[in-house]
Amino acid sequence: MTDLYLLWFDPEADEPESLDFHGDAHVLADGFWMVRSDLTRSKLYHRIKWQLPDDAALLLAPLDDSRDGWPKFKGLAEGALKWLREG
Repeated sequence: MTDLYLLWFDPEADEPESLDFHGDAHVLADGFWMVRSDLTRSKLYHRIKWQLPDDAALLLAPLDDSRDGWPKFKGLAEGALKWLREG
């Protein structure tokens, strides 16, 4: 089952050249992403955590992937709503 998550990590952290989100992801702003993954929240959290510096702040929160559960947003990177609809 694929789940939708909201991911934030400190944009000041030394981010790797590319992050492996273990699923499909769409950037909203520096360090701020929506991710669809087959992994559990715990497994995805740890896989992202292991790719960031040890002292990087990190948050991973599940979202309801139904249209009624989608987040509302404004002023973020283009294409987020399209990405949600296509998922």
